[in-house]
Amino acid sequence: MTVPLTGTQYHIEAGPYRATVTALGAGLRELHHGEQPVVHGYEPDELPPAGAGQLLAPWPNRIDSGTYTFDGAEHQLALSEPGRATAIHGLARWEDWTAVSQDPGRILLRCPPHGQQGYPFSVEIDAEYRVEADTGLHVAITARNRGSHPAPYGNGFHPYLTVRTPSVDECELTLPAAQWLPLDGRGLPAGPPEPVDGTQYDFRKPRTIGTTELDSALTGLLRDDGDGLAWAHLAANGSRVSLWAGPGYHWLQVFTGDPLGPALRRKSVAVEPMTCPPNAFVTGQDLLVLQPGDEISHTWGIRAD
Repeated sequence: MTVPLTGTQYHIEAGPYRATVTALGAGLRELHHGEQPVVHGYEPDELPPAGAGQLLAPWPNRIDSGTYTFDGAEHQLALSEPGRATAIHGLARWEDWTAVSQDPGRILLRCPPHGQQGYPFSVEIDAEYRVEADTGLHVAITARNRGSHPAPYGNGFHPYLTVRTPSVDECELTLPAAQWLPLDGRGLPAGPPEPVDGTQYDFRKPRTIGTTELDSALTGLLRDDGDGLAWAHLAANGSRVSLWAGPGYHWLQVFTGDPLGPALRRKSVAVEPMTCPPNAFVTGQDLLVLQPGDEISHTWGIRAD
């Protein structure tokens, strides 16, 4: 029997929405509204290209040299991005997650608690995906420290939003961010956050992406007073896809895919909710510390208009 690279495929649906989630990394492989994809998908026998749909935990983004000090001890992670000498996007995305429960519109997957090279902490993580006919995809990420020591923690997600245009150049983008984080050539912080006013990073009002190249960490998220959510929108030709990030997601990494191969370059826009910025294990900025027995949840989602 042939087994796909991404393991067991879990399908959920409600109304016009249907999604496919993989056992590999609890990744979002597909999300459709009607017959139209709203995220860049991939085949079940294909590893997620450029991080597409991956859950990023116990840290999102990059750690400089894979080295950090926590609670007085130095730890060395494997350099999963050797070209930049960084450890990128956590460890859970390559784990085999187990289904805990499922119904037609919902799947709950779990990554068991155990230590790994450079991360000697027992953090259990649940990923719950739910689709609703009126409100689209809802994702809840819950982490529990099952160990006997405090654990550093952050999470993020890597969906590529699409409105089915040949290029993102013609898309209109709205981002709820008042600040951008200067990054160096390795994608690591090069200074404190700065105001987006007058910069290429200011998408607080909808505007066409054009030739703007983005691989940027944004913060100072503006939230709807009614529900406390930060909303990003990608629109073109009368279609719009919206991503919302709930409380605790202080950052959005936005990526137009410029360094990717022809099949992916500027075809969609990654809008990545993150609890902390790049290199948080080193700088401590917005880093969460889970004490033994602690539990924390974060939510985000996608809706097609």
